[in-house]
Amino acid sequence: MAATEPRDGVDAIIDQWRIARPDLDCSPMEVVGRLSRASRLLERAVKDEFAAHGVEPWEFDVLATLLRAGPPHVLSAGALSTAAMVSSAALTNRIDRLLDRGLVERAVDPGHRRRVLISLTTQGLALVNELVERHLANERRLLDGLAAADRDRLAELLRRLLVSLGDRAPGRST
Repeated sequence: MAATEPRDGVDAIIDQWRIARPDLDCSPMEVVGRLSRASRLLERAVKDEFAAHGVEPWEFDVLATLLRAGPPHVLSAGALSTAAMVSSAALTNRIDRLLDRGLVERAVDPGHRRRVLISLTTQGLALVNELVERHLANERRLLDGLAAADRDRLAELLRRLLVSLGDRAPGRST
């Protein structure tokens, strides 16, 4: 780290470890600690932005998953659960709450009576389209401290880390 660069909270922790246990290589803490702290700070900023618009992050996640599915913005409950990366029990609770707000509809699939279809309502579609633009603007703001090339490099490094930890895109084996 250059002498002129600002220090973060992890720097102070690493300094303490260097004094308390100079025999330890604490370099993993520099990465994992920063990822953990960044995750908490980013999650808080995202949650605050959604709250300013009367939405919980999980609500946006479900609505955005339906939007990403493309017109007519309908998925089976199972496909929605997989795409949103939540359990079917958690999804049922979320869908019930979104139904109460008039943002989604639930219907029996006429071609397969045991399958439930979830779709965006007109109100849900309008809300998620507005929110996705605000969400991306907020994420851009949160990453303003990094140059575009640094963001690209960080994204690639984080992808490699996630893959090495076993994270894979649904439906893909490689």
